[in-house]
Amino acid sequence: MVILHGLLGSSRNWQTVGRELSDSYHVCALDFRNHGESPWRDEHTYDLMVEDVMTWMDHHEVGASVIMGHSMGGKVAMRMACRHPERVSSLIAVDIAPRAYPSTHLLEFEAMHALRLDRVESRTGAEEMMKSLVEDWGLRKFLLTNLERGKDGRFSWKVNITAIEEGMSILEDEPLGEDDSFSGPTLFLLGGKSGYFRSSDEVKARKHFPGATIVRIAEAGHNPHFETRESFVEEVRRFLG
Repeated sequence: MVILHGLLGSSRNWQTVGRELSDSYHVCALDFRNHGESPWRDEHTYDLMVEDVMTWMDHHEVGASVIMGHSMGGKVAMRMACRHPERVSSLIAVDIAPRAYPSTHLLEFEAMHALRLDRVESRTGAEEMMKSLVEDWGLRKFLLTNLERGKDGRFSWKVNITAIEEGMSILEDEPLGEDDSFSGPTLFLLGGKSGYFRSSDEVKARKHFPGATIVRIAEAGHNPHFETRESFVEEVRRFLG
């Protein structure tokens, strides 16, 4: 099982779920380019991220796998399944639909740019500085997982904000072409309190993924893998049998 995180996330967001599923699968959670521990690159597109995933799989001699992707990672997973179905045994798209999502991360980028890294002395201090822009406690904590202290004691962002922002017009667009299709087992696992997958998205999802199962976890928002982890893992297990 290969797990692909969302925008501004990292493999760290999936460690607990990965451990729980590792009794049935060899689980690998990857960091996309410009995120986590992966290298920074100037370009940030879906095609390049798909290529990165397959290059990693080739290097480690990984055959067809369950590909599970959240949000941006879900778009990458969908594109990979449609364009390279031989590499995907099953697809799980977490709280995302195969459509465009314009201007959904402006607040996050604004907050990260506004943080005066030269004045940050601790992670707690950074969170205090962010409160005026980001009221949501969970979102602040999520963004600050990308903050790291260097050996010189100074803080910096682990994500390549410049490259990601420059690629946002591509990332916000639809990940699939009109004729893209994947006939393999597919699960759209959604948060019932999230607005990322609308009822109108079901027609398009079934067009591209005719064998799709659509499941909503009523209590979850956009991050069901840690908001309702037990239910999330249960639904993944049920789908994969």
